[in-house]
Amino acid sequence: MAAVSSSTPGERWDQGRLRHLLPTVSDSRLRIKASFDTALTFTPHLEVGDRRVDGRMTDTAGECWVFDIDGLEAGHPHTLSLAGPDKALCDPWTLATFPRPDARVDQCRVLFFACAGGHEDLGYLPTAVRNRLLRRALSFRPQAVVALGDHVYWDQRTKRSKSDFPAGASPLAEQIAGKFDRASPVLGGGNEGVLKRAAAPQIVPVYGVDFRSTPVFFVQDDHDYFDNDKANEKIVTFPPSWFMLQLARATQALYYPEFLPDAQRPAGLPWTSALPDARRVSESFGTLRYGNLAEILLYDARRTLTLSGPTAVLVDPEVEKWLNARAASTDVEHLVHAPSLPPGWSAGKWCDWYPDLLGKDGRLATLETKPYWQPGWLAQHDRIVGGLSAMKTRAPLMIGGDLHAVAAGQMRRSGVHDLAENPVTTVVAGPIGTDPKGWPFTERGTRPQVPEHLSMHEHFPAVEQHGFTLLDFFPGGMKLQFFRWDRNAQSVEDIDDLHPFHTLDLARPG
Repeated sequence: MAAVSSSTPGERWDQGRLRHLLPTVSDSRLRIKASFDTALTFTPHLEVGDRRVDGRMTDTAGECWVFDIDGLEAGHPHTLSLAGPDKALCDPWTLATFPRPDARVDQCRVLFFACAGGHEDLGYLPTAVRNRLLRRALSFRPQAVVALGDHVYWDQRTKRSKSDFPAGASPLAEQIAGKFDRASPVLGGGNEGVLKRAAAPQIVPVYGVDFRSTPVFFVQDDHDYFDNDKANEKIVTFPPSWFMLQLARATQALYYPEFLPDAQRPAGLPWTSALPDARRVSESFGTLRYGNLAEILLYDARRTLTLSGPTAVLVDPEVEKWLNARAASTDVEHLVHAPSLPPGWSAGKWCDWYPDLLGKDGRLATLETKPYWQPGWLAQHDRIVGGLSAMKTRAPLMIGGDLHAVAAGQMRRSGVHDLAENPVTTVVAGPIGTDPKGWPFTERGTRPQVPEHLSMHEHFPAVEQHGFTLLDFFPGGMKLQFFRWDRNAQSVEDIDDLHPFHTLDLARPG
């Protein structure tokens, strides 16, 4: 072993042959995705205390592996080690399971961010800088991390407004990674190498092994399907095509963990594997449950969307039933929604909760019909938001990604729905990897704005800068801390001393 890493100042940890490692946990189970610097010719195993489980190869070459073990003690730090037939593959480390759902807990801190993908050779923020931002976030010692989509940018069929090629199909992109054959499987042939060359540089160096002791929850968004959400007379990119689905599923299989089961989440939701409980995972809908204090519902708003006009949805109806059932529950103190697509703001894009388009005056408006937009999406928005506002003993909170900004506001009315008695706080978590051309104002001519459908108080105008958000849960309330880093005005070294530019306290009603 030779490579040395540290996620904590003063700590040295020999990562050996590991390139990256990303774990997730529940109260009794852990699941780890890992990749190695070369293909392994043997089956590595994970040791957790006195237990051992063999890894399972997730690619076809032996570079990428998953390790999964159940029946662990809840709320307990476990010592883990990875080994081969005759030697360790890295230093041991610790990873704690979450408390039991009925355990009394006094505090929990969760880190939120979005848009950490992008190949630095295509102009995105250098991966070393992204990693530095995340290491600063980790220095605040969150118990868990939620990455809200766009882990990869390698669009295949849609291009930016001022580009000649889709980013992932440009001559430079094909020089870097090669060209996909959309009629062939993603894994097991030439497409696998293209995928690895495209996706690994956007994920592996950003996270490395720094998150080995911090459980992660990765939600997918539009670019994780290798295209932007776009609709016109030539192309409608969502719901995703078969090949888009296979790219998204393969990227997840290789590099970041799926969601583990939860007793309060139906086992039959879409994109949940049809396996026995001990091996079941969900690709698109997850739960972060931390004792009786906090529950975060995580959902992809792209994979199951429909285009059926007034009955259209952005999340499957059975998923919506689950969301609303959890809002009506009383077994956990705080309940937070974490959708890939954030409510509260819009930049006039097609696949949006709202019908607004950007007018010539630079404001969002609904005077013109947004082509291919579905009114059922807004109806579902109002049902979900209304269900959260109806919670009598909780402060409603939604945290999303997608918009390449840091933002916070309080929804007091949504269409005809009066939310004033228990307003819904909504947050855009902040982007990690956005390139100079990716900001809403640069790409679309507007910063994120409040759509006409909403009456909302903005705690601060949407900030188009790199950043992240910390959420603290306590008995009786929550605290949000917002961080930003201005690439144009601050040095990379300034990242190491970032502090919140805004703090927001949310108390339980009554």
